[in-house]
Amino acid sequence: MRSLSTFVSNHWQLLALTLLITLLWKTDVLLPLRILTVFLHELSHAVAAILTGGEVLSLSVSPNEGGLVTARGGSPFWITSAGYLGSLLIGAALFVLALRTHWDRAILAVFGGITLLVAAFYVRDLFALGFTLATGVAMLLASRYLSLDINDMILRTIGISSIIYAPLDIFDDTIRRAHLRSDARILAEQVGGSTLFWGGLWLVISLGVIALTLRYGLPQNSNITLRQKTTR
Repeated sequence: MRSLSTFVSNHWQLLALTLLITLLWKTDVLLPLRILTVFLHELSHAVAAILTGGEVLSLSVSPNEGGLVTARGGSPFWITSAGYLGSLLIGAALFVLALRTHWDRAILAVFGGITLLVAAFYVRDLFALGFTLATGVAMLLASRYLSLDINDMILRTIGISSIIYAPLDIFDDTIRRAHLRSDARILAEQVGGSTLFWGGLWLVISLGVIALTLRYGLPQNSNITLRQKTTR
């Protein structure tokens, strides 16, 4: 009981943020954040295509939270597998870096710069172009003019959202609604197996990554003000 109360005391801000995101996840308030997680999903497909020798032709996100990457060449297995797991790894990395470093401004600036580069080179449709440009510029402005604490909270929010998004969407798209033409179904058609098999495997991997992130990524105290006081 004492360990639980100590954990809550040391991480109450993080717990409150996670609860707030979870409660508001399906509301219009967090629509831009949900579209950003879709962007990370599609960005992961694009990165996998480039790393496996392919070429990205276009990347798009839509207001109804859809997304699409058109690529030529590369490894179909890694490109298809990268969406959910890649966005989860990006979210976990942002989450851990926000909690364990004071590089928040630099990280958000790099994130904004990458988003603008993606917009310039790969985005073709109007909504996706407007969203990526606005998001990239907002990140750069936040990194330049807002406090370290606010930059830290932005990264935490994006990280937690990506961590929440991955297993929920894997379950919803590949297991609960296995009939959808999801990444798992495409992979099953490409290399064999079934939608449920690939969806189930990705779900297990995502839960394992989340467990490792929480076990080894959480500092002793994640509350922003207390963390800064103890590191000065």
